[in-house]
Amino acid sequence: MLTKIREKAQGAFAWGILIVICVPFALWGIQNYLDTGKEAPIASVGDRDFFQRDVNQAYEQYSQNLQGMMIDEQSLKAQALEKLIKDEVLLQYVHAQGLTATDDSAREFIQSLPYFQVDGKFDEQRYKTMLNLQKMSSGEFVSRIKNALIMEQFQRSIIESSFATEYDVKSFFKIQNQQRDVNYVTVAVQKLAEQPKEEEISAYYQQHQDLYQTPEQVSVEYIELSLEAMGKTIAVTDEKLKAFYDEQKDQYTTAERRKISHILFAINDKVDEKTALEKALKAQKELAGKDFAALAAEVSDDKLTAKTGGDLGLFNVGVMEKAFEDAASTLKLGEVSAPVKSAFGYHLIKVTELVPGEIKSFDTVKEELTKAYQKAQAENAFYEAGERLTEMSYENPDNLKTAADALGVGIKKTALFTKDKGEDIAADQKIRSAAFAEEVLKGNNSTPIELGTDRLVVLRLLEHKAAAARELKEVKPDIINVLLTDKAKQLAVEKAQQIKAKLQAGESMQAVAAENKLPVKAVAGLTRSKDTVPMPLSEAIFKAAKPVGDKPTIFIAALPAGEQVVASLSKVTEGVMTEEDKKQQALATKNIAKAFGQSEFNALISSLEAEADIVVKVPK
Repeated sequence: MLTKIREKAQGAFAWGILIVICVPFALWGIQNYLDTGKEAPIASVGDRDFFQRDVNQAYEQYSQNLQGMMIDEQSLKAQALEKLIKDEVLLQYVHAQGLTATDDSAREFIQSLPYFQVDGKFDEQRYKTMLNLQKMSSGEFVSRIKNALIMEQFQRSIIESSFATEYDVKSFFKIQNQQRDVNYVTVAVQKLAEQPKEEEISAYYQQHQDLYQTPEQVSVEYIELSLEAMGKTIAVTDEKLKAFYDEQKDQYTTAERRKISHILFAINDKVDEKTALEKALKAQKELAGKDFAALAAEVSDDKLTAKTGGDLGLFNVGVMEKAFEDAASTLKLGEVSAPVKSAFGYHLIKVTELVPGEIKSFDTVKEELTKAYQKAQAENAFYEAGERLTEMSYENPDNLKTAADALGVGIKKTALFTKDKGEDIAADQKIRSAAFAEEVLKGNNSTPIELGTDRLVVLRLLEHKAAAARELKEVKPDIINVLLTDKAKQLAVEKAQQIKAKLQAGESMQAVAAENKLPVKAVAGLTRSKDTVPMPLSEAIFKAAKPVGDKPTIFIAALPAGEQVVASLSKVTEGVMTEEDKKQQALATKNIAKAFGQSEFNALISSLEAEADIVVKVPK
């Protein structure tokens, strides 16, 4: 269950779970716990109110997950509000059903979150610091975790209880392996020589000025906290470094590499201990004039390793019995042990590769050690400064100077940048998203932005340049190209319609193609998995109605560059399960059942929404 959440399982609360339980924190959301009585809710589910700040926080998380995708901000905010409502509907329902999560499961999940870990281990201090930043008690946070786990448990109970019958699977492959025969011609988009008139150019420009604008730009000022920069202020002495070196010595130690082989003389129902020992002693003598690997291949009772000369690979303490390990760990390179008894029998052991362990000296790692020491010492100060920055930037939303002075850091500035491109710190999508957020454009400080785990930024607007229309003379070549392309595409559409009409009237594909000087392409036995035709055409072929009698189905499919394909579907052959499909039947059954379960779950959520007391006071 917990693994699925960690892997960002896609379900009813998928990315929304991060909002429900405030993970990862990213030091956001302190305003959710302050001044709640001063703002009117924009939506409610029963007695649970949602405020604009809830939507903004959800939007920020969502937009960061969709970096690089051109999606309208208002559309994303609408989706964020819709997601908050769906999650709350589900949460209220599972509580009404009496579902619970244990303290142990919540604790296990919290300790597994990378955000609370240092060097791969749960860090209690970091956990407490993050809760303090959110003005949240541990009990409240654990409660939110439990809510999330209950929701995930309920979702899985529906999805994983769904099933697919043999009929469902056969029906799937019947459609998946269906074959279709089709003939088609492609009407290309011809390059036009006739230039558009000035009136056309001017009219297009007036109607589409929004397409020909300089992009919106902003510049910002910002405060940046950096763990690395704070670490450089930590005073370092050799005495402190040497103590730290002793604590971290394992980090600078290379373990001994010891590879071993063995010959086993087994003790079993047919061979007693005395006989096995005699065999081992005899083989030991033979090794004076014979290669160990060759002898292992001949006489070892460990038939698996005998094929490779008795090779057991790298020696690891704790895998074999103590007597075996003692012998293997004390042998020199190339040395063969006396017979060593284990529960399996007697062994002759040889070390075939030996690379001694090494501890890097203090002087060798001093520079690296200094950085690690400074970073470790600065971590608490970094998180404390992050807490102060978070609080002060919210308490003083109209300036950064108060926080900068209190923290003793400078205020930096950027050059102008757009939503899609920036330099230096603005090259980061998180910074650009925050800079163009509605609250920042209104003149408020941004929510704190985490850049990795060791940098924290708060920014505010410095300059805002709205998008502006470019002059007609500047964009005229682009408009001419658009007009010519659009006209050429329209001519291709008209030609395709003419060809379709003739085919539907009963003329043959060959005759119509010859009349228009177009080559005919024929594809027999096309399946959904074949890529012998362009994807848009393949989709259109399998959406087309089946031919009736000997009358083919005629249709048109548009290709991405504007070409028009006129196709004639003449035959549909139902699919059957192949031998390869039968090998994958178990997996197909599982996936089809999961799809059915997800559909059932989505239908349930829709039903719960229809029955819930939901009020939205602003348009979604």
